[in-house]
Amino acid sequence: MATQTLTLIMLLLLTTTTFHLSTAQTKVKGAYWFPESEFPATSINATLFTHLFCAFATLSPTNFQISISSSCSSFTSTVRKSNPSIITLLSIGGGSANPSTFSSMASQSSSRASFINSTISTARNNGYSGVDMDWEYPATTTDMKNFCTLISELRAAITKEAQSSGKSALLITAAVSATPNLNSPSYPVSCINTNIDFLNIMAYDFYAPTYTPKVTSAHAALNDPSGGISGSSGITAWITAGMPANKMVLGLPFYGYAWQLNDPANHGLGAPANGVATATGVGIDADDGSISFNYIKSFIGSSGATTVYNSTYVVNYCYSGKTWIGYDDVDAVSAKVSYVKNKGLKGYFAWSVGGDYNWSLSQKASTTLG
Repeated sequence: MATQTLTLIMLLLLTTTTFHLSTAQTKVKGAYWFPESEFPATSINATLFTHLFCAFATLSPTNFQISISSSCSSFTSTVRKSNPSIITLLSIGGGSANPSTFSSMASQSSSRASFINSTISTARNNGYSGVDMDWEYPATTTDMKNFCTLISELRAAITKEAQSSGKSALLITAAVSATPNLNSPSYPVSCINTNIDFLNIMAYDFYAPTYTPKVTSAHAALNDPSGGISGSSGITAWITAGMPANKMVLGLPFYGYAWQLNDPANHGLGAPANGVATATGVGIDADDGSISFNYIKSFIGSSGATTVYNSTYVVNYCYSGKTWIGYDDVDAVSAKVSYVKNKGLKGYFAWSVGGDYNWSLSQKASTTLG
């Protein structure tokens, strides 16, 4: 009897160890989706992904609870029709959210508790397997300290909820800047490593037509020989700060930026420009020059634009007349995902899934990662 009991215990230990090992080794092929993209969730080819993020849950500035749209309520059931094993996460906040609301919430024990309880119940009630913290961005050392306290308490609450419910614990992820201290004081890297399953590194928006100097740029370059910010320099900075490579996921932009060239004959990277391209009818945002990949492909097809791939920076760009667009096509995506593999990162995510064109970027990323 004692031998049988010992054998059972050993089997359980082996099974638990194997489960945690396989979980730790799971690669991420991720993408964000948001209802405002006008790309229906029913059209997502979920078979190309392992993780999908619904963006965004809204944080109330009064009771510090979260709320979600009907689209996010039905998101998990929708995407699991084509991929029953897809892991869905509810992303909270985003670039348009007021960072001061997050700052206020994280500053007090009672407001953190309200947020945490609301987050866990909302995720569970709507079929999500995890939650994604997208506070853009903690701006002070106090914010960073409170961010650590918040995710520590969130982890503890999620662990307790899983134990009492008998369910698998919700995942915790976070979307963060390209380097630990790009927009603010340094993130609490050790605390993040302890409490978060993986980080989504937003390795894009380094440059835009509204920035100075007014020159064409690779907004999501993997490398920058001139010493500017890049995806690889950001990953190196996170690793140097103590974040394990296998807990980081590299961001891939399914969009680009359109500049207005000063001189159509000068159309390389770093060419003088005077802001956002003024071409009409091609999907360029007039405020910041952003344009989704599917519109870029349409522009190339309709204008006969010349296309170029720069393997040094790892960026594609095209130009026609005075319109110049920097973006990631399959060449850049392949190189970036190869970097992910070679660097031992956990995977990649795309912002956002609705910007793809005939699933060409998603397919290239998925097959490259393997």
